[in-house]
Amino acid sequence: MKALHTAEDSGDLSALLALHAETVTLHNLTQQDWSGLDGAKIFWERYLSDFETIHSDFTHHADAEDMGVMEWVGKGALKGGQAIEYRGISVIEHDGQKVTAFRTYYDSAAFIKTAAG
Repeated sequence: MKALHTAEDSGDLSALLALHAETVTLHNLTQQDWSGLDGAKIFWERYLSDFETIHSDFTHHADAEDMGVMEWVGKGALKGGQAIEYRGISVIEHDGQKVTAFRTYYDSAAFIKTAAG
């Protein structure tokens, strides 16, 4: 959560990427999958590039042996200045040290409504 806030505030992905295993896989609501550290960098760069500003407020989280779940609300502004607020959930699989899989699901309708006016 702290590494994501750093990336959101500064655009610096280094702390966030340091959490990912070399063989990490990432997935969001699109049909595209990203893999490896290069894929993780592209995934996070693309995510952040949609926003002028964004901040994730984590509302709930739970951890198990090799998996964590976080519920969150993203608030900010899209490129062009349109305000956005949307909810989502992220599922994180890990090996105890690094993230091995990251899946995130969110209210994509918030982007459409905001873009439409």
